[in-house]
Amino acid sequence: MAEVRPAGPGDVSAIHRFGEAHVRAHYTPLIGAAAAEAQVRDWWNETHVGAAVSAGLVVVAEAGGELLGVGQRGRCGADHVVYKLYVHPGQRGRGLGPRLLDALAAQLPTGTGRLYIEHFAANERAGAFYEREGFAVDRIVPSSTGDPALAVVWRIKFLTR
Repeated sequence: MAEVRPAGPGDVSAIHRFGEAHVRAHYTPLIGAAAAEAQVRDWWNETHVGAAVSAGLVVVAEAGGELLGVGQRGRCGADHVVYKLYVHPGQRGRGLGPRLLDALAAQLPTGTGRLYIEHFAANERAGAFYEREGFAVDRIVPSSTGDPALAVVWRIKFLTR
């Protein structure tokens, strides 16, 4: 069974490679090659990943030394947001996504009442997963390009602790 744990400095290169290997392939059919490439370049580079890991914002799932999933949270103003949640394509449907979400939520400060998550409108599989996990649509922000696939769906889950 995969272990879900906070990411450490030694995980940065593996997280970067995971993004290189899986994110572009996942997003290209949904949002196009250029936008998928931008996701990898802007959000999965070692500088960005390293800063998030150093800040304690990233969790990973691994088994046998292989990275199987990544979750990353951050802030948008006062709100806590899950910005990354990816599971290796061969591991989907085995419960890693919910475990990564739970690990991220467990890191939130006591008294945090809500958690947001965002995804591209074209990523309907992610939307269905987040819906099953209790995240309701809060708002949809149109893309500055006008491409409806690149609209960002913001979802919210109210937390009870």
